[in-house]
Amino acid sequence: MMHFLRPLIVLALLCAVPAVHAQSWTPQKNVEIIVPSAPGGTNDKLARHIERTLPAAKLISSTLTVVHKAGAGGQLGYNYLATHVNDPHYLLIVAPTLLAGHITGMSKLNHTDFTPLASIFNDHMVFAVNAGSPLKTGKEFAAKLRADSQNMPFGFTSSLGNHHHIAAGLFMKAIGAGIRDLKPVVFKGSSEAVTSLLGNHIAFVSTGAANAAGHAAAGKLRIVGVSAPQRLPGQMANVPTWKEQGIDLVYGSWRTLFAPKGLTPEQVSYWENALRRVNETAEWKAELERYFWAEFFVTGAALRKNLDKEYVETKVVLSELGLVKQ
Repeated sequence: MMHFLRPLIVLALLCAVPAVHAQSWTPQKNVEIIVPSAPGGTNDKLARHIERTLPAAKLISSTLTVVHKAGAGGQLGYNYLATHVNDPHYLLIVAPTLLAGHITGMSKLNHTDFTPLASIFNDHMVFAVNAGSPLKTGKEFAAKLRADSQNMPFGFTSSLGNHHHIAAGLFMKAIGAGIRDLKPVVFKGSSEAVTSLLGNHIAFVSTGAANAAGHAAAGKLRIVGVSAPQRLPGQMANVPTWKEQGIDLVYGSWRTLFAPKGLTPEQVSYWENALRRVNETAEWKAELERYFWAEFFVTGAALRKNLDKEYVETKVVLSELGLVKQ
């Protein structure tokens, strides 16, 4: 009997090794969640949720602090993270702007200069016009933009070449219009762009769905299309996708958490597992629906492959927009 049990005991101990190994590191001091943009936006909402959820779910015993490093199209945040090499107590929320900044020469830092931990969600772009606009449908909007783009200035935040700008560029390509015929107007925040649209100072905005949904519900804006693969939930369910309207555009602005360069496998594993647990909570599912975000949880080699692929694709679009320095 004892001889029979020994192999089972040894096997059980061996199976337990990966779990112990995975938890061999935990945060030892305060963790900073760096937001490279102003308070109140999409990045801030994600950071605040992580700040609340990790302690509540007993996934972390140390404290967490949200730190804003807004300015220069996210570069202040990237530069700050780069000063903390090998330190796993710093996390940065990143959008595609990181890739664009490197491609356009705004920053020397790229995704390969940090440790990608987990992609969390996609924020699909909507195009919205003033409720008083004669453009009632996405097809009418596309026809007007194709014929008269110079008289259709569009607003977005917060730098040329970012995901809002790229979404508009991809739209122009999809409708057979000149990608450089766009007339962009850059604002410091999405609220400023929407306010300008409400005042009829611009023709449309390119923004995340949550930034336009409230104004659309109040009858002040009209959302003519969304760059999602399927319709968004809730009050956005009546907004057709561009694919439904015969326009081949699916594009989302992902949010990914990065750590500094030089983390150990144990440290990376800790953060991947912690963020996966956050992603699985009912509270997070409610946040996704509330802000019309699409779940997009990716880690490890798949995440690195996605980033490399998007870097190449982004460079093509930005080159066509004339934003890549030769």
